[in-house]
Amino acid sequence: MSGALNVVAHLAGIAAGDRAALKHLYDATSAKLFGIILRILAERSEAEDVLQEVYITVWRKAAEFDATRASPITWMATIARNRAIDRLRARGSRPTTTLDLATEVVEPSPAADALIDTANDARRVTAALDRLDPRHAAIIRSAYYEGLTYEALAAREGIPIGTLKSWVRRGLIRMRGELA
Repeated sequence: MSGALNVVAHLAGIAAGDRAALKHLYDATSAKLFGIILRILAERSEAEDVLQEVYITVWRKAAEFDATRASPITWMATIARNRAIDRLRARGSRPTTTLDLATEVVEPSPAADALIDTANDARRVTAALDRLDPRHAAIIRSAYYEGLTYEALAAREGIPIGTLKSWVRRGLIRMRGELA
């Protein structure tokens, strides 16, 4: 699991009361959230206090997170920004940064269109593999998905390594033609 999916899983765990999930979420997101808070407050010790408040809020409100409204990091960044601004207001200061700086916060998960493109590419590769001779497709899958060496595959299949390499080469050429 990676990126936003991992963060969503941690939020689900937190909503169920899993303290380990909170620790993993903190490890994955605290640097980014601390950066947002520090930009607004400019005082490190105060930013650390606000960061703690943010994770207390996340602990209490994890069940309210709605993935259809925002990504997990955007949801948490909004909480962090709002807590930092609340702290500024409490001390009588105005924020020194604008919301425009929020665009500089990098979302660790790929964009939705990139995920769709990746899924479409995976389907096309799978379809191209399915059109190969089943034995050749199985060898290519083992070589590329399982990381088996040609030597190990040749021994497992009981064929000369040269034959195996030819099968892989011809299969990849055929797939390239279909994917072009």
